[in-house]
Amino acid sequence: MNEVLLRSLTPSVLGILVRRGADFAAAEDAVQDALVEAVRVWPADPPRDAKGWLVTVAWRRFLDATRADTARRRREDLVDEEPAPGPAPAVDDTLQLYFLCAHPSLTPSSAVALTLRAVGGLTTRQIAQAYLVPEATMAQRISRAKRTVSGVRFDRPGDVATVLRVLYLVFNEGYSGDVDLAAEAIRLTRQLAAAIDHPEVAGLLALMLLHHARRAARTAPDGSLVPLAKQDRGRWDTESIAEGVEILQTALARDRLGEFQAQAAIAALHADAPTAEETDWVQIVEWYDELARLTDSPVVRLNRAVAVGEADGPRAGLAALATLDDTLPRHTAVAAYLHERDGDLATAARLYSEAAQKAPNLAERDHLTRQAARLNARRCL
Repeated sequence: MNEVLLRSLTPSVLGILVRRGADFAAAEDAVQDALVEAVRVWPADPPRDAKGWLVTVAWRRFLDATRADTARRRREDLVDEEPAPGPAPAVDDTLQLYFLCAHPSLTPSSAVALTLRAVGGLTTRQIAQAYLVPEATMAQRISRAKRTVSGVRFDRPGDVATVLRVLYLVFNEGYSGDVDLAAEAIRLTRQLAAAIDHPEVAGLLALMLLHHARRAARTAPDGSLVPLAKQDRGRWDTESIAEGVEILQTALARDRLGEFQAQAAIAALHADAPTAEETDWVQIVEWYDELARLTDSPVVRLNRAVAVGEADGPRAGLAALATLDDTLPRHTAVAAYLHERDGDLATAARLYSEAAQKAPNLAERDHLTRQAARLNARRCL
């Protein structure tokens, strides 16, 4: 390395940078950086034009330093522009995203599936279980929905009914599934209820509050599920129940009954009973009849069979169950419960074991397995 050459070139390189517009101090720093780089590189790869090499490297160092200094000053300016410390106004676009994903170009079922996947955070498997379809079928439906909306303008939000369906399914997954989404669904439904005056929005909010009020009593200290009839009602959230009932009564008074109001009415009857034995099952069956008329849902008819079994006896419940497809989720568990109520412990134990193998989550599987073990133990006494 010819240090004499480097020293001799330094003034010339420095002058070139100054003539190009660099201030002297910055140019001097850039030239020093170029000299250090020359000491490192030249022994192995000497340049043909030493002066041109130094000018090029020094100018690059000057530009890099200038950009860095400009960025630093911009950051300092942004800090000066920041608001004073303290609570900041909340900005939440989640509900707007729900409406945008419920795009008019999609069918309601596809819009719900897309929103649950893209915004709600549910897996394809969870959505498929909610819709009672194979996971592969739901994956195809979501893919088609994505293709449909790719390239379209999201300036026409979807309708309220679709968004309500999404919120309902998100809440159900959070309430009984593997992911805790129930509180988020309630928060968003409150926002929607505050934004629009719609009896079904109120019905859904009431339903969520009434179900969520029982959450603390739904599991034992060991994490096992506690059936509604066995729950400690002293652990129910009475404030949420009172709020849910008040919201429901206001919605029902408008005489525009919808499925969420009907479901909330059933939940309110459960919440109103001081004990499980005092539950008004006859009125619950009547509400299930209304709900079946509104939805024609096989899941509603399955739940109605349980209510009929409580109101008119287990054999009446089994007769209602016999009219339904036995591949319905939880059909086997309902059959097990009604056979146990009817005194057929052997059949009930077998059905509980079968139901445990089909359970959608670990907590439910453990509960059904315990039920089967309990009845088998009773039979051995």
